[in-house]
Amino acid sequence: MTSEVGVITGDLTLRTSLSDRGEATVQVQYKGADEWYTVQGAKAHLASPEDLEAVHTIAVALLNRPNG
Repeated sequence: MTSEVGVITGDLTLRTSLSDRGEATVQVQYKGADEWYTVQGAKAHLASPEDLEAVHTIAVALLNRPNG
């Protein structure tokens, strides 16, 4: 579920970014599209920027559903 457009499905790209304030955000886009959508509830303040990779790994594990 995304904040902007609700549910999106299909071939997607996932990214996790870190703001200057230390907030991690997970976003998805349709593969090859320009627009990114924020995954609802997928924001967290990180104690260290080094934690971003772990957050991304967890997000991929939770959101990757190749069989639906």
